[in-house]
Amino acid sequence: MNKLILGDNLEIMRKMESETVDLIYLDPPFFSNRNYEVIWGDDGEIRSFQDRWSGGIEHYIAWLKERVIEMHRILRKTGSIFLHCDWHANAEIKVEILNKIFGNSNFKNEIIWSYKRYTAVSNRFQNLHDTIFWFSKSKEQIFNEQREEYGENSGKMDSHYKQDEDGQWFRWQKRKGKEPYKVFLSDGRRIGDVWEMSIINASSKERIGYPTQKPEKLLERIIKSSSNENDVIFDPFVGGGTTIAVAEKLNRKWIGIDQSVQAVKVTEFRLSNDRNLFSQPFTVQLYKYDYDTLFNKNAFEFETWIIDQFGGIGNTKQKGDFGIDGKTRENTPIQVKQSENIGRNVVDNFSSAIKRSDKALYDNNIQENKIAGYIIAFSFGKGAIQEVARLQNSENLIIKLVRVDEIVPISVKPTLTVEIKDNGQTDKHLREIEFLAKGVTTDGKHIEFYAWDFNFNNEQFSAEILRDTTGKQTKTFKPGKFKIAVKVIDNEGLENTEIIKLKINGKVEKF
Repeated sequence: MNKLILGDNLEIMRKMESETVDLIYLDPPFFSNRNYEVIWGDDGEIRSFQDRWSGGIEHYIAWLKERVIEMHRILRKTGSIFLHCDWHANAEIKVEILNKIFGNSNFKNEIIWSYKRYTAVSNRFQNLHDTIFWFSKSKEQIFNEQREEYGENSGKMDSHYKQDEDGQWFRWQKRKGKEPYKVFLSDGRRIGDVWEMSIINASSKERIGYPTQKPEKLLERIIKSSSNENDVIFDPFVGGGTTIAVAEKLNRKWIGIDQSVQAVKVTEFRLSNDRNLFSQPFTVQLYKYDYDTLFNKNAFEFETWIIDQFGGIGNTKQKGDFGIDGKTRENTPIQVKQSENIGRNVVDNFSSAIKRSDKALYDNNIQENKIAGYIIAFSFGKGAIQEVARLQNSENLIIKLVRVDEIVPISVKPTLTVEIKDNGQTDKHLREIEFLAKGVTTDGKHIEFYAWDFNFNNEQFSAEILRDTTGKQTKTFKPGKFKIAVKVIDNEGLENTEIIKLKINGKVEKF
């Protein structure tokens, strides 16, 4: 299952299985000790910023090194790591971290990402590149050669190129002891270690308002070169979500972690905007979850998600599964009931189901006093609790009842109200509407940001405005009917949605 995880990447990586990831790209905070590094400004990001700046370069390297050690462990033998950095600490990162953990013999490339931007007056040359170190875990790493197109007239002006009978430009490539072969201009040229690519500018369609956002083309080249379809891509510093968005488009599996609520939620909305019939399902793992949202979630999605949170593996069959929704890593059956006050009949039916599904395992668990199955639900009634006790006492059959809030912490989502103000008709027969959203939280939580979909279709929230920290938006509309959806997100990542239906024709009214 593809996952977006809110939390400390070090703690989460320590729980990940060894050799399960094919490619790691990380763009950790640079060693600049500048306030502009605090981009989202939420509690998690500020806490992370302070942690790595409690000391100088030695502390920064130690902070990063212990994370790269875990990355090396979870990489498969054929895997690679691409570490993005700049001049502030690139020398120390290569010598003190990558060489020591991966070994200098597994150093593949020092890639220079060169870009153009406005240069200010200075007494030195401007910094117009970043460094990306590529290390493999072994000599068996995946590498798919990448090529780029020649310029329009490049090659054609080269006397070595000529046209064949089909009009294609080619040259002969000699090889030792063998017949030469044709190299076509249309095949492009092999890419070197200097990559000239534009940064995300203010007018770019990719732009989401994240100042250090990386271009999709950069991540596309890395992912294509060092992974194959269905491989697992891992980004421990999600930031603006570009790695995850590109991995999804290239049909890779992925895992993304960030300590910032805003990074995780903006990436979630970014993925939702690009969803289509071929998109893969994904989960978002937060610190806390809203009870109502979980209770009303799609049944199969909830089963799969809660079993994963429990540490098990969901059953993908859905039919002919004897009522078993998943199993633990030790093969113990799990049943999920997306209900409250579960009764005795559920326990009785489950005890029969686990016996039918695997009689040998059932008998073995009874003989060895092991748990024979788990039932997960929101709450259990007195009858279910009594029946579990009876089965254990009379038949030595142990069934464990597990509440959802024992697996994941549950909280209350923020409330949301939206006021609208008609600013009147413009000179182009458009009507200007002002929206004011107000989210309210409980238990000392606070609002992080709002997201807006001005063309909501009842099925999928597609944010036109990904991150609005004020809750105020002004929009012009043509005459007609419109549905506007706004989401509010609190500092635990919980959200609520309000939908406004407007009819505009000479005046503005709700319908």
